Amino acid sequence: MQPFTSVTGAAAPLLRRDIDTDVIIRIERLTQLRRDQLGPYALEALRGPDFILDQPQFRGAPLLIAGANFGCGSSREGAVWALQGAGLRAVIAPSFGDIFFSNCCQNGVLPVVLQEAEVNELAVQAADGSPITVDLLRNLVIAPDGAAYSFVIDPVRRETLIEGVDELGLTIRRLPEIAKWQQNDRARRPWAIPNSRGFEVLPD
Repeated sequence: MQPFTSVTGAAAPLLRRDIDTDVIIRIERLTQLRRDQLGPYALEALRGPDFILDQPQFRGAPLLIAGANFGCGSSREGAVWALQGAGLRAVIAPSFGDIFFSNCCQNGVLPVVLQEAEVNELAVQAADGSPITVDLLRNLVIAPDGAAYSFVIDPVRRETLIEGVDELGLTIRRLPEIAKWQQNDRARRPWAIPNSRGFEVLPD
C-alpha cells in the first residue's frame, strides 16, 4: 500500500450527492478486468463531453471533492481500486458510505470528512485547477487561498495510511511488543497460560 503523508494538486469538484459504488465502477468491469485495468472506467456512468475529470485542468488530478454520502451502495472494494487507477489519492466529502470509507483506508486512499460548507468553499476555489493540499501528518486541508480546514480520522487508520500498511501489517510490526507483553503476562499469571503439559496447577 502506498503511504499517504501529504498530497498537493488539483482537486476535481464533483458535488453530486449519493454517488454509489456501482456508479464509481460498473460490476461488469470488475468481472472482465484486472485491478490495474480499472482506472479508465472509474465513474464512466457520469462521463460525457463536460465530465470534470476529462477537463484539461483535472486530468490526472490526485484529489476529488465529492458530494455527501459518496461511495454508498454495495461493498465492492473495486470502487476504490478504480479511483486509485484514475490517479486519485484522496476524496474530500461531507460524508461517505461506511464500507467504502473502510475500503479506502485499507487501500491507501484517504477519505476526508469536512463540513458541507467547507467542501463547497473548496470546490469553488478548486474550480480553475488551483492546487489544494491534503496533509495527513497535520490532519489539515489547505485551500488555494491558504485557509486550513482540520479533519478527524481514527488514529489506527491514520497510522496505517501514513505507514503504508494494512491493519495486519501494523500488527506484524509490533510482534516484539506483543511477545514482551506475553512474557510479562506469563510471569504474572502462570496459572492462566497453557504450557506443553497443559495449564499450570496451583498447589493445595
